Amino acid sequence: MAVSITRDEALTLLRKYNKETFHILHALTLEGVMRWFAEALGYNDEKGHWALIGLLHDIDFELYPEQHCFKAPELLREAGVSEDIIHAVCSHGYSLVNDIKPEHEMEKVLFATDELTGLIGAAVRMRPSGSTLDLEVSSLKKKYKDKKFTAGCSRDVIEQGAAMLGWDLDKLLDMTIQAMRSCEEDVNRQMSDM
Repeated sequence: MAVSITRDEALTLLRKYNKETFHILHALTLEGVMRWFAEALGYNDEKGHWALIGLLHDIDFELYPEQHCFKAPELLREAGVSEDIIHAVCSHGYSLVNDIKPEHEMEKVLFATDELTGLIGAAVRMRPSGSTLDLEVSSLKKKYKDKKFTAGCSRDVIEQGAAMLGWDLDKLLDMTIQAMRSCEEDVNRQMSDM
């Protein structure tokens, strides 16, 4: 898979349009989550590509929330990013903001995990450990079922993403926790270096 932008260039681009700590943290988390899923699903040769898409997926959200997934192509094209990355980035807005349907397994994973990582992150912040390392699916499911908890995280999108992948909800929850565990230390290190 040809990559049109390096990781360093992608991070610089992300930080050009995103200054808030939360948005940087979310992007770094999705980068690590996507890398883990690429390996877990047998796309080892494409893990850098998957990770770049995770890193860049919300490139336009902070400055252009009303144009989310519509402004991204312009910003990414200006930076010389390839059309396959642009399509993947925009596909995570399917059914919420646009009609660009996730086609590749990577796009389906991004669609399914974007909202879910936010929900898991909120659940982790409430835990004494502040970590995914001791978070179990059963504990997460209790938070997931409470519609008032992170009400902005669309359960419909998460469930639609699981269905696109042909997985039940428990499998998606479990794998996303594992993915977040795999990158938690690295994400925390990067955040402390910024």
